[in-house]
Amino acid sequence: MEKNAKPNIYWSLLVHDDWSVYIAATEEGLCFVGSHSRAFDELENWSNARFPGSALIRNDEKLQPFAAELIGYWKGTRTSFGISFDLRGTPFQLAVWNALLEIPHGQTSSYSDIARRIQKPAAVRAVGAAIGANPVLIAVPCHRVIGKNGALTGYRGGMDMKTRLLGLERDGADDGHSLGIIFHDAK
Repeated sequence: MEKNAKPNIYWSLLVHDDWSVYIAATEEGLCFVGSHSRAFDELENWSNARFPGSALIRNDEKLQPFAAELIGYWKGTRTSFGISFDLRGTPFQLAVWNALLEIPHGQTSSYSDIARRIQKPAAVRAVGAAIGANPVLIAVPCHRVIGKNGALTGYRGGMDMKTRLLGLERDGADDGHSLGIIFHDAK
């Protein structure tokens, strides 16, 4: 695909146990994991901003490998992701998102830690903004970033989702019964 071509964005609604998230990918990899129980508008607005003019195409089958890894994470059988990503952002955002991928499962870092990791120690607020723009929740683990004093801080998916993800990593798998992959009609 040529550099300025508009990629298709393939999407699905992933429902597992009581998790419900929209996920999306291009041919290059996973590009979006939405907030728990949010409307399709979250994906549509993000797509219009990051991939203007690209078609949103429902394709549950194409998203199944990504869904399987997310479900493995929720079940506690996966602590890292082997899927490809298609992350699009500024060089600064990409540096921050790559630093997030280095935070080990079950551990946390502060915004200051991330700023130092990318060699921009004075850019703590900009780091926070880049983390807030992370389009791939869970797989690019921005939920592992906390305040310097150890306090939980904002999260695009909401504080309940952040608390639940941190608890899952601390305690192991969600204790709900597995429903497998269920794709629901949405939109």
